[in-house]
Amino acid sequence: MTVYALRVWLPDRPGALGQVASRIGAVRGDVVGIEILERGPSQVIDEVLVELPDDAVVQLLLAEVSQVDGVAVEDVRPVENGRADGGTLALEAAVRLANLASNHRLDALCGEVLRLTGGDWVVAVHLDRAEPLVQLGDTPDIGWLIAFLAGSSHLGTDHDAANGPAELAWLHLGRARVAVAVERRNWAFRARERQHLAALGQLVDVLGPLG
Repeated sequence: MTVYALRVWLPDRPGALGQVASRIGAVRGDVVGIEILERGPSQVIDEVLVELPDDAVVQLLLAEVSQVDGVAVEDVRPVENGRADGGTLALEAAVRLANLASNHRLDALCGEVLRLTGGDWVVAVHLDRAEPLVQLGDTPDIGWLIAFLAGSSHLGTDHDAANGPAELAWLHLGRARVAVAVERRNWAFRARERQHLAALGQLVDVLGPLG
């Protein structure tokens, strides 16, 4: 059995999710988790964890789900069997961070952000000194990133999607004057994910100096 994360756009009407679940059952799939990632005026973006009996039925699954009126598939990808929802993963990350010594906390935060998001790279920068503190993955031009993060420091999470690239998410540690950015190419960040990242940043910030 393989578990897939199926990210779908649903019309915000009663029964839409049930119709999707019925289509999943039609290909012998089993829904093992659901998380609402974003809600708009007429649509909802859900991530549905689906256990499939065979990898060969993935395309059949997509075809079935796409037949539901008003439903569009944004992404599908295999995930670890038994993977928890994003909120639980963020809470587990928070516990690990809270139990670390201050001088290890920023490096650990960047690692947790990368794991939580499935990102391609993560960078932590000091805003006042305009220098990178942590870099993981194939990072972009650091000068551009520092300028972007400095300019975004006045924005809250509610503004992230509207004022920056959809594949880029960031969080600020206001007391430490540190910002952390993560990119996930070809896979947009949604409101709930940005809220999880912001909460991790707030936790690390209130835990005190980074050492």
